Amino acid sequence: MGLFDKVRGEFIDILEWLDDSRDTIVWRFPRYDNEIKMGAKLVVRESQAAVFVNEGQIADVFSPGTYTLETQNMPILSTLKGWKYGFHSPFKAEVYFVTTRQLTDMKWGTKNPIMMRDSEFGPVRLRAFGAYAARVSDPGKLIKELAGTDPQFRTEEVEDFLRQMIVGRLAGALARAEVPVLDLAADQHNIGQRLVGVLSGDLADVGIAITKFIIENISLPPEVEEALDKRTQMGIVGDLNRYTQFQTANAIEDAANNPGGAGEGLGMGMGIAAGQQMAANLAPQQQQQYAQPQQAPASGPPPLPQQDQWYIGVAGQQRGPFDLNGLAAQVSGGALTRATLVWKSTMAQWTPAGEVPELAQVFGNTPPPLPPAA
Repeated sequence: MGLFDKVRGEFIDILEWLDDSRDTIVWRFPRYDNEIKMGAKLVVRESQAAVFVNEGQIADVFSPGTYTLETQNMPILSTLKGWKYGFHSPFKAEVYFVTTRQLTDMKWGTKNPIMMRDSEFGPVRLRAFGAYAARVSDPGKLIKELAGTDPQFRTEEVEDFLRQMIVGRLAGALARAEVPVLDLAADQHNIGQRLVGVLSGDLADVGIAITKFIIENISLPPEVEEALDKRTQMGIVGDLNRYTQFQTANAIEDAANNPGGAGEGLGMGMGIAAGQQMAANLAPQQQQQYAQPQQAPASGPPPLPQQDQWYIGVAGQQRGPFDLNGLAAQVSGGALTRATLVWKSTMAQWTPAGEVPELAQVFGNTPPPLPPAA
C-alpha cells in the first residue's frame, strides 16, 4: 500500500448501508479509527434513516436521500462541535443506520391461558396466537431507549419485549370487546384493529409503532371444546328417537348383507329392538285405529262413593270441610257437640248437630249436655 492509499484510507468518503439480513433494525457504520471527511457523501436509501451520535449524544437525523456532509446540513452536530465558521476538517462521529420498513411475520402467542368472563359460559380460559408487523417510528428514541451502542440490533432482541406488551394488552382488549366466546372468531379483525392503536401508543416512547395486528386463532381448553362438539352433534341429530330408528335400520341392513351366525343373530336382535321401538312410538290415533271396538271387562270393584263434606261453626268461626271420620275426631276433641251448628251442600241452613239424623253415629254413646239447673 502506497502513502497516498494509506492517507485515503484514513478518511471516509461515502457512508451507506446495504442490508441483506432482513432482520437487522439498527446497524452502526464501522468507522473504527477513520475520520469522516467533511464533504463526504451520505446515502440514505428508502426505508432507512441515518442517525449521527457525537460523544454519546444524538445529533442530526437524516431521512432518505443523498447528502453532502457540510456544516449547513448538520446544524446540531456543528453546534456540538463548535463549528461556528464552517470548519471543513475531518471529524469523528458514530453513524447508525436504522431501518424504517415494516418488520413483518413477527409472531406472538399466549404461553399461559387468559382468564375472562363470558356471558354464556361464565369464567373461561382462552389461548390465542397470531402475527403482527412493526416499524420504527422514531429512530432517535429507538437508539436511546432500546438499541443503545449495539453495533447490530436485531429483531430477536426486541421480540420478547413486544410479545409481552401484546399479551399484556390482549386480555383487556378481549374483555372490553364484550363479545361472546363463540362469536370471537367473527370479531377478530376488529379486536386486532383496536390493539394496533393501543400498542402503538404504548410503544411510542421507545420509537416503535405496530402497523398491523392479526389474531389467527382463539381456542378453548380441550375438554371444553369436546363438550362443545357434543353439543353440536346433539343439535345436528335433533330428535334422538328418530336418530335411533335410523341407526337401527342401518344396522339391520348391514346384518342382512353379512349372512352368517353372528350376522343373523345381530339382525334378529336388532329387528326385535326395532319392533319394540316402533310399537312404543306409535301415535295414539294409530293405536285406536287397530283397537277392537269392544268394552274391556272390569278388572276390579267400582270406586267407593264420595263422602259428604261437612262444615262446623265454632266460636263464630267456620271450620272444615270434614268427612264423618273428621267429625268424629272433632267430637273427641270437644270442638263438636250436639249443640254445634253444622252444614253441608244439601242442607238449606245451619242446624245443630244433634238434630241431624246422619250424625247420630258420630256422637255414638256420647250423652247430650245436661239441662240447665232449676
